[in-house]
Amino acid sequence: MNQLTSILEGFGRAMLLLIESGRHLGTLPRQRARFIEQCYLIGYTTLPIVAILCFFMGSVLALQSGYSMENFGAKQFIGSLVGLSFARELGPVIVAILVAGRVGSAITAELASMKVYQEIDALVTMNIPPARMLVLPRLAAVLVMMPVLTIIGILIGWFGGAVVCTYVDFISIEPEAYFAALRSFMQFKDVGTGILKAEIFGFVIVLICCSIGLNTRGGPREIGASVTKAVVASLISILVLDYFVTKALL
Repeated sequence: MNQLTSILEGFGRAMLLLIESGRHLGTLPRQRARFIEQCYLIGYTTLPIVAILCFFMGSVLALQSGYSMENFGAKQFIGSLVGLSFARELGPVIVAILVAGRVGSAITAELASMKVYQEIDALVTMNIPPARMLVLPRLAAVLVMMPVLTIIGILIGWFGGAVVCTYVDFISIEPEAYFAALRSFMQFKDVGTGILKAEIFGFVIVLICCSIGLNTRGGPREIGASVTKAVVASLISILVLDYFVTKALL
């Protein structure tokens, strides 16, 4: 019961923070510098690890599916399997998990430190709403950068699958045949589904991490606890939302 109460309280705080941020939406054009900084931190600094992980996930997916489909004489469909899996599911989920672990933890740690050391109270004293200065630019930046990261991750995942299919002996599919199978089964809505998922995941991750960071109580020791709580809540939210969004879009 206490755990359920804590979850509901956290959800309520996050919704109030979202409403408060929405009230200051008109100030976003005047916060271009903060917005660009957050785009850099969320997008550019996360891109290398997204590229590495998506490449090897695409490679592993092609390798595992090639091993299984070879037994049924269906290895010509590996391209379509990798294409659809990455576009609809793996691409957005992998990117969201990386953003939660790398960006979400950093956001929580920064805001929790500001809260513990009374910097948030100083902003309130100066009549600067934390939701306007600290939350709104991050929410806007993640909505811009998540589709970019997801599209790049999907393309690199496809490329990783193509490399494995070309150079692994027991698969040996020409790149032309791999991408022909991918194109024959792929539709624009499949990529659109992945982008929509990524937008939802990224927005929820940043909202959760900002809310937990700004509501940190206690001393410096609570900063680490807040980071752990934010990352765990973000990962659970990704998987729960993934099910419901997938079900809604089928």
